[in-house]
Amino acid sequence: MSSANESDVERCEYMHVHEEIVDQVNQNMPDEEILYDLAELFKLFGDSTRIKILYVLFESEMCVCDIAQLLGMTQSAISHQLRALKQSKLVKYRREGKTVFYSLADGHVRTILDQGMEHVAE
Repeated sequence: MSSANESDVERCEYMHVHEEIVDQVNQNMPDEEILYDLAELFKLFGDSTRIKILYVLFESEMCVCDIAQLLGMTQSAISHQLRALKQSKLVKYRREGKTVFYSLADGHVRTILDQGMEHVAE
């Protein structure tokens, strides 16, 4: 006897593939490499420290020292997370003398954060 109650498992009443639907979806499916890159992007949003940093930068351009002070973390920990965010093109930076200021890379990052918050708030 199987561990799952068979009546709880959803199944097609008869085996029939809806070829038109499958073909249409298959034609619109992005390439495997693009889906992999998208999954990697979303992994970055899976860390609360990186989310905090993005929200800080949502409000204002800041240097590592300011972000570390605001979040109560070491500059080293912030730099490590900023490196990952920079590599994924979620943040950008500019140099002013010896100080490096970070900001969100573009409006897409703001949109992703807004959409995520809207979804969580539902």
